[in-house]
Amino acid sequence: MKFPRVVSTAGKSTRALGGSRNVNSTFARAFSSPAIKNTDALDCSITTTKPQQARPTCLHLRHNQRNITAQSHRTYASSPSDAPLNKTALYDLHLAHGAKMVPFGGFEMPVQYAGLSVSASHHFTREKASLFDVGHMVQHRFRGPGATAFLQRITPGSLKSLPTHHSTLAALLWPGTGGIVDDTIVTRLGPELFYVVTNAACREKDLTYLREQLAAWDGAEVRHEILDGWGLIALQGPLSEELLTQVLETPAETNLRELYFGQSLFANVKGAASPVLVSRAGYTGEDGFEISISPVDTVSVTETLLKAAGPEKLRFAGLGARDSLRLEAGMCLYGHDLDDTTTPVEGALGWIVGKDRRSPASDADKFHGADVVLAQLTPKSKGGSGVARRRVGLTIEGAPAREGAEIVSADGNNDKIGVVTSGCPSPTLGKNIAMGYVQDGLHKAGTEVQVIVRGRSRKAVITKMPFVPAKYWKGPA
Repeated sequence: MKFPRVVSTAGKSTRALGGSRNVNSTFARAFSSPAIKNTDALDCSITTTKPQQARPTCLHLRHNQRNITAQSHRTYASSPSDAPLNKTALYDLHLAHGAKMVPFGGFEMPVQYAGLSVSASHHFTREKASLFDVGHMVQHRFRGPGATAFLQRITPGSLKSLPTHHSTLAALLWPGTGGIVDDTIVTRLGPELFYVVTNAACREKDLTYLREQLAAWDGAEVRHEILDGWGLIALQGPLSEELLTQVLETPAETNLRELYFGQSLFANVKGAASPVLVSRAGYTGEDGFEISISPVDTVSVTETLLKAAGPEKLRFAGLGARDSLRLEAGMCLYGHDLDDTTTPVEGALGWIVGKDRRSPASDADKFHGADVVLAQLTPKSKGGSGVARRRVGLTIEGAPAREGAEIVSADGNNDKIGVVTSGCPSPTLGKNIAMGYVQDGLHKAGTEVQVIVRGRSRKAVITKMPFVPAKYWKGPA
């Protein structure tokens, strides 16, 4: 099943940018081979759905076959239970590699592969490299003279100062409340051209939100397109740079050592008809790359990487390993650790609010929910509103805590002080880890608490995140 291509325009002018040219050809044409050499841009701050009434239910994987099998029968809020599931361009390739497929974000997605347990796949990623199909994610393009101003209205980032070919973590925010519609990565590809990736499970909610925001926009013209059918793969692990370099047509011109975390470039991969967009980024805490590929090249580029590396260095990995890796890296999963009622400050993402956007007195380019979010950045003790709860990490003794487990005080009174939003055994640490929200003031690392797991109180301690140190390539020390 293919989604219809969505094209929205907004602004004072009704002239369409670029006419009716095909989105695939225009995207490739806009960034020709000379851009491959443009890897010396300035460094930047690194980064990184569904009708609103139905909270997205995302796959939260258990690390044993029994629970994985049970999860495979779940349906997800991203599509009605009777709607056919979509398939990424790599669906047949997954089956050929022995993938077990499950519903996720409206797609049939691999959870794990034959001959490799979730835990083994997790370790393989940390030690060598894994390839994740993230083609279910929604890839957008915003362009036109009002693109920067529009995106600064709906997100709190400093996009005006974001250099070309640099990315930043951002969040789409609700007007008034500052609640998070979705978390996203925004990449500037030109003066008024941005590449944006949002969550598959939030697709319909996000598209409705963007249509409404574009309809209400009264600034300069903005054109919004969905890059429907484009592939997106994540190459993650310490061998990622080596493996990607060996499949590039001109590795001497595309020195990946010069590409730091949060930067991107266009490169030619052997056998591909069009350049691919390579972003040094990921969701695992490891060094790695996310690669956006034209529809006609997605399978060939993926096969080229797998064959050139060989199974000793590179293997497919599924949602099971992706979930445990991202939790060890302290990264949020929308619909669990973030939702429409959570602001960036509550979600420990206050840093995504640009420094040049923190003045409550400035109305020039306020973002949605600015009055609420900016007040929360300042604690009550210093005259702001602060927050009532904060996202934290937890290390838990005994059985692992899952989403919904209550966090209670450690004084024996069992007073509820928070709730777990994600949790699993950590394959790397050999401990049970979790993420959740606790009352403000009880969020400091080292604070002892208890978590109710299967009716029993388990000792736990608030722990700094990431649980496993990040290995992003940020340039020479």
